[in-house]
Amino acid sequence: MDRNPIVAGRFYEAQPEELYATVDEYLGLAEGKRQEHTLLAMVPHAGYVYSGAVCGKTLGTANLAPTVLLLGPNHTGRGERFALWPDGGWAIPGGFLSIDTALAAALLDADKDVQADTSAHMGEHSLEVILPFLYRLNPDTTIVPISISAPALDSLERVGRAIGRALAAFPNPVSIVVSSDMSHYISHEDAHKMDGMALEPMMTLDPAVLYDTVRSRHISMCGVLPMTVGLYAALELGATHADLEAYATSGEVSGDFQQVVGYAGVLVG
Repeated sequence: MDRNPIVAGRFYEAQPEELYATVDEYLGLAEGKRQEHTLLAMVPHAGYVYSGAVCGKTLGTANLAPTVLLLGPNHTGRGERFALWPDGGWAIPGGFLSIDTALAAALLDADKDVQADTSAHMGEHSLEVILPFLYRLNPDTTIVPISISAPALDSLERVGRAIGRALAAFPNPVSIVVSSDMSHYISHEDAHKMDGMALEPMMTLDPAVLYDTVRSRHISMCGVLPMTVGLYAALELGATHADLEAYATSGEVSGDFQQVVGYAGVLVG
């Protein structure tokens, strides 16, 4: 089953020429590509005018495998708690990224809670907005998208570690890309403070502390669940370090510093 874009013309340009020019400009903000294989990248998913620079600089710096596991939040509440799109492909304006069906099958076998389900993705924008960046980096990129809404840490850890073991056993290298914005609708100053609290355990590769910090501090990071899963998977793959590649808030574009959304770009290797 194929998926057509739902936020083209709203979150990003609907015309391929304009879209690719914009994405290439954002990717060009990277100061150089890393030599080491990127195990995990976390990037934001807002409208490009706000978050495109953070996403582009981060993914432009990353050294992604030709196959990417996409982990994103479920804003709609529909579908399975670990909802995997199993086949076909996802269209973007002027392009198409195919599902890696072999990897999809391996991940479905990795844990019983990972279920083939397209309904969780149909109205969800968080992974779609990342695809034009992946396409411009490598139009032959294959993907497996998973939307995550499971709330409990024990299930996030179990599935994350199972995914990591499945990726380690997979014959081809795979990178994980997590989609998450940071704090929502607080002041620019408070966003820096709150997001710093959430980013600290990411830098130390501690998914349990990330989960607990976001919950206990009431940090409105929408992708804490997929990032928790992604970090557990990365640890299974031998992750040793993380770096904050970029950070910004919407206030730097809109001029409204009282009600901002935070955006962070993180690379794990």
